Amino acid sequence: MRRKKLIWKLYPVYLVIILFSILIVGIYASTTFKKFYLRKTAEDLTVRAHLIGRDVAASFSKENQTSLDELCKTIGKETSTRVTLILPTGEVVGDSDEDPQQMENHAGRPEVKAALRGSKGVFTRYSDTLQQEMMYVAIPLEKEGEIAGVVRTSVPVSEIDATLASIYWKIALAGILLILLAAVVSLYITRRISQPIEEMKKGAQRFAEGTFDHKLLVPDSEELGSLADVLNHMAHQLGEKIRMVTEQRNELGTILSAMREGVLAVDSEERIVTFNQAAGFFLEIDLSSAKGHTIQEVIRNADIQRFLSGVLMGKGPAEGEIVLHGPENKFLQLNGTLLHDSNRKKIGALVVLNDITRMRQLENIRREFVANVSHELKTPITSIKGYVETLKEGALGDKKNVQKFLEIVLKQSDLLNAIVDDLLSLSRIEQDAERGEIQLTKENLRRILEAAVVDYDIKAREREIKLILNCNNKIVIMANSRLLKQAIGNLLDNAIKYSEPGTAVEIEIARNSDEVVVKVRDHGVGIAPEHLPRLFERFYRVDKGRSRDLGGTGLGLAIVKHIAQAHGGRVTVESTLGKGSVFTLHLPKV
Repeated sequence: MRRKKLIWKLYPVYLVIILFSILIVGIYASTTFKKFYLRKTAEDLTVRAHLIGRDVAASFSKENQTSLDELCKTIGKETSTRVTLILPTGEVVGDSDEDPQQMENHAGRPEVKAALRGSKGVFTRYSDTLQQEMMYVAIPLEKEGEIAGVVRTSVPVSEIDATLASIYWKIALAGILLILLAAVVSLYITRRISQPIEEMKKGAQRFAEGTFDHKLLVPDSEELGSLADVLNHMAHQLGEKIRMVTEQRNELGTILSAMREGVLAVDSEERIVTFNQAAGFFLEIDLSSAKGHTIQEVIRNADIQRFLSGVLMGKGPAEGEIVLHGPENKFLQLNGTLLHDSNRKKIGALVVLNDITRMRQLENIRREFVANVSHELKTPITSIKGYVETLKEGALGDKKNVQKFLEIVLKQSDLLNAIVDDLLSLSRIEQDAERGEIQLTKENLRRILEAAVVDYDIKAREREIKLILNCNNKIVIMANSRLLKQAIGNLLDNAIKYSEPGTAVEIEIARNSDEVVVKVRDHGVGIAPEHLPRLFERFYRVDKGRSRDLGGTGLGLAIVKHIAQAHGGRVTVESTLGKGSVFTLHLPKV
């Protein structure tokens, strides 16, 4: 059997398929364009006929023939459309192109017959008057429930044919260009298919050293036939060895790919031998192209390069920690050890990478939280201690100052108690949410909002602030009424504190396709933009002095955030300095 090159088996097939596809598409497109243009032309003529009919309806009669004819000629000249007005008897009373008195009776025209029957008539035929193919659209003109005549509009079909001819030429030209392009692309693709196979044959010839259990069938193509001959020659020598190596490699690959820790192995010259997907993700290196390259070529991180060099130069295990800088810093813990062959000769190094970013973040959060709590608790405790010491050292005799000092001590004690209560509340919400112990039931949203408003109405009245609630009685959500009331109460408390006397705090409800939003709007001092991203952090204060003066603990908005998350929602804020703020709870719909 005469063998053919694979390229000459694939290329003609691709080319024939592409040519046939382009031909079918071209024919279909041409037919579709023609139908489209004819349909659009008929629709356009219908619209024009209706517009003309509306203009002439009042004066449509034999007595107004002169004015109707002049109107037809004016409209026809302005719109490049032939317009004809016909009485029910078939007599023409107006035409844009001809003298109506010289025109024959049109009652027998097919489009006019259809219009006189009360329906729209659309026909394409040869016009004896204009000596060319025309498309006619005729509609009935009704007056007091009866057909008073017919309005007919028409255009030459030759204009449509000319437009379609231009499109057909463009389609044909595009088709020729596509065919040429397809021929080049097909040739390139078939060459790309055959060339790797040729390379496989050459590679197999270089590494034929083992055995295979089964011989390959020899295809009829020259490339695959030659490759099959070479692989059959190799089959006797490579079978068992390759099978064992493949099994070991697959087992090792499965283990490494399943590990969350990154594993990176290099030889004694710091060339990458292997690494798993986790290491590739941590170090942002490509699994397919990194092997065989040195660490310096692949990993652009001086700390890792120094660590690997230290492991290769050392005699035992090494440990270290590095930071990968980026949009979000990543902390990695490194554990390295030397690799030896069966003769205890050093052949490279192995490094295991553990991502400890989350642990470091939690440590930072814990450290910052402890510092904030210590600071917040220390302030009232220091104040209480100072005034108590003042009283103890002799101020008890001054009744005026005693009363003042005791009031301050009481105020600071209340603040201390409020901080502890808020800390316990926040901790309880977090723990219950993690354990799934927060029970959500169907609740009427207005009732929860009304309860929150009642709790803060007295405080609002004291500051001459009006609370306004706008809410539909029928809105039902899945909620824990106690927690949601607490969240709304915290937002109201903040709004009242930072609003000017004489203003109003508004609670608005809105619904969209997937959530219910509760907006608490105040007209107070507002918040600067740089504070908004951190506003819901624990103990974060925009104005620390004023917050303490007003009795704030710095935990109210953090509690609101965690309550919203416990309901499967979120909280957002918008604010303008000097104009006020809007805090919005986004809650899922039932």
